[in-house]
Amino acid sequence: MAEARTGERDPEAVSQFVEGFAAQLVEAGMQRMPARVFAALLASDSGALTSAELGEQLQVSPAAVSGAVRYLAQQHMVGREREPGSRRERYRVHSNQWYEALTNRDAVIKRWEGALRAGVDSLGPATPAGRRLSETLAFFEFVDGEVAAMMERWRAHRETLFGDDA
Repeated sequence: MAEARTGERDPEAVSQFVEGFAAQLVEAGMQRMPARVFAALLASDSGALTSAELGEQLQVSPAAVSGAVRYLAQQHMVGREREPGSRRERYRVHSNQWYEALTNRDAVIKRWEGALRAGVDSLGPATPAGRRLSETLAFFEFVDGEVAAMMERWRAHRETLFGDDA
């Protein structure tokens, strides 16, 4: 890894952070290899590494990196880009990856709301099951509105902290 070769950072300290943060992500439900790849990308100064660099840093096969990146890309947590003048791809974590991941979850919540509405209609709102589904639907509608408002507040707060270029 280029950053480790410059001697600017302690590779052991970086490794400890990567493995520690990855363990926290795994505990929260993320698969182990995507968690390690994501943490490694976060810990890189450039925010982007090639498959070979990730494999070397994490001591894993290219296939393991590929599967992890595929998962992370589906979750909108990393992006792929071509290395200038090369056929190699670099995988990049963006400064707004958490925003993107939450925004992606919004689409899932919308689908759940549609399924719950259909369930309430099918079961009847006056039945115990229909009432339970109605309450679940109300919860997701509430969360949906709160997340949208929170994301707007985050954009303003982020601009205050980091400026327009963030």
